[in-house]
Amino acid sequence: MSRQIAALVFFVGMVAAPLLWTTSCDAADVLIICDTQLRPVTEIVSGIRKTLKSPIRIYSPSEVTGTLESVVVKEDAKVVVALGKNALFEALRLPPSIPVIYDMVVVPPLISRPNTAGFYMATPTREYAELIRNHLHTIRKFAVVGSRHQLSILAPGGLPQQTAFGVRNSVEFVDAVRQMDDADAILLMPDISLLTPTAMNEAFLISFKKGIPLIGVSEQNVKEGALLALVVDTVNVGKLIGEAAAKVLRGGELGRGQASPPTKFDMYLNTATASRMGIQIPREMMRMAKRVYQ
Repeated sequence: MSRQIAALVFFVGMVAAPLLWTTSCDAADVLIICDTQLRPVTEIVSGIRKTLKSPIRIYSPSEVTGTLESVVVKEDAKVVVALGKNALFEALRLPPSIPVIYDMVVVPPLISRPNTAGFYMATPTREYAELIRNHLHTIRKFAVVGSRHQLSILAPGGLPQQTAFGVRNSVEFVDAVRQMDDADAILLMPDISLLTPTAMNEAFLISFKKGIPLIGVSEQNVKEGALLALVVDTVNVGKLIGEAAAKVLRGGELGRGQASPPTKFDMYLNTATASRMGIQIPREMMRMAKRVYQ
């Protein structure tokens, strides 16, 4: 009996070994370069998996620094997805024949490389303008504060209720908020060099003193006192990336540095701030919110 068991173990081992070897060495149609320690990245990857049925392989940016092209060749990959600045830097060094799709950048960088397209994580002001127009009728006009680069991308002209203020640093940001008296709300742009903890503390103090609500860029802003924020749905972003990669695998083409805004958002509300500012939040808007702080 012991000999039969030994023979069976040997046979199973001989069969399983090639299967394991094949699994570890199967080619991947899509390479994803990302830091999986970041929660938004893991959510984006889960969204990619929901829409992309082709084999994928994940590498961290540190694993492919200076060697990404050889990794693409080894994997016989057809598409590279770069999530984050470091990943994008490596991907942009690839030959133009390799399609690159990028995300996990706040606003799109200037890219001239062909066969490149992507998405960005910031919420365009038109999304806020539509939300305010449909639900918050007491807010007739709002000011937008941010760097000139972000304003040019996220807050282009054409919205009559919007006034833009370009600032260069956190001191100018606070000064701009302090000088705003005729706006019904102040919309912030997602620039961490401007929205420092000290600057945000000052902005909240000014906001409550003037009775002009801040519209934030994150759930944390809302928790701290901003009236609301529209935060990008990262799983949906992953689905968009997956669809774009699937299109390429079917023979489609990417443009030259084209970047698309997100299309789905999670809304966070602070009803205590709304009450303090005399703003009525309709029930429909409350139902739309992912989370309400009171």
